[in-house]
Amino acid sequence: MKVKVIWITLLLCLIWGYNFIVMKVALDFFPPVLFSAFRFFIGSGILLLICFYKRIPLPKKGDLKWYTICGVLQTSYVFIMNQLALQYLDAGLTSLLVYTMPIWYAFLANFFIGERLTSLKVMALALGIIGLFMVMEINPFQLNWSGVSLIAQLAVLSGALAWAVSNIIVKKVLHSHNNWQFTAYQMLIGAIVLLLYSFLFEQGQSVTWNWNSVMVVFYAGAIASSLAFILWFYLLSSGEGGKTTLSLLLVPVVSILSGWIFLDEIITFTSIIGMMIILLANGLVNVRDLKGFRSQKKEQVDKASTL
Repeated sequence: MKVKVIWITLLLCLIWGYNFIVMKVALDFFPPVLFSAFRFFIGSGILLLICFYKRIPLPKKGDLKWYTICGVLQTSYVFIMNQLALQYLDAGLTSLLVYTMPIWYAFLANFFIGERLTSLKVMALALGIIGLFMVMEINPFQLNWSGVSLIAQLAVLSGALAWAVSNIIVKKVLHSHNNWQFTAYQMLIGAIVLLLYSFLFEQGQSVTWNWNSVMVVFYAGAIASSLAFILWFYLLSSGEGGKTTLSLLLVPVVSILSGWIFLDEIITFTSIIGMMIILLANGLVNVRDLKGFRSQKKEQVDKASTL
């Protein structure tokens, strides 16, 4: 992992981690799926303007098929499944199940794109999920694995799997495509599906427009969607997907810290231990790159001292 990639990964986790706070606030103003639709319409609109400014051509007919699949899988389906599940599951468990995506990705990547599932990766994934359970303070032995609760959990897991499949498509089929073009059109397609869902199932729910609601939509659309997804697809196309997807386990860590800083939420000792385990998991899969980073810094210091 190059130095630039490390900084971009940290920036992405900060943006998406803080966005959990923004989404909590947004529920005071919008129905949840409609908010997601607004968010992605704004994000795609900004990206389409950039495409126009950069004179990036319209997608080819063959590319639109893949853009549609990715837009539906990772923009529409994931958010709809999460919202349906939140009626029966708490937010912590829903978030945990969503972030099982790196496990699904690692398994699929082993078979479809040749990213070998090594024992070190398995260990890092296991540690990451254990850390996630601790961060969310969820006891796996107390979960309800029956009835409606089971269906809701499977729905969220299917969303995590859909997200992983979309990332596999990006790595295998779309890695050489223009990131601006792909991100803009898949996001637009996903937003249209979300708006259609909201029109069918969220009618009658109130929408409040004021300065605060405009700000949360702007952050979620311009920063957490257009900018963040450009960064995300850049990371996917520039390095090994297994390392990149595992780094997303840092997003709930940032979310917990953001809640503590901005919403006065309490961080327990268990959550702190879970954060440390997640950091350890990321360190395991990136240990060689971290060594290279240290060597690079040492060489720079040595050159500077000889001047």
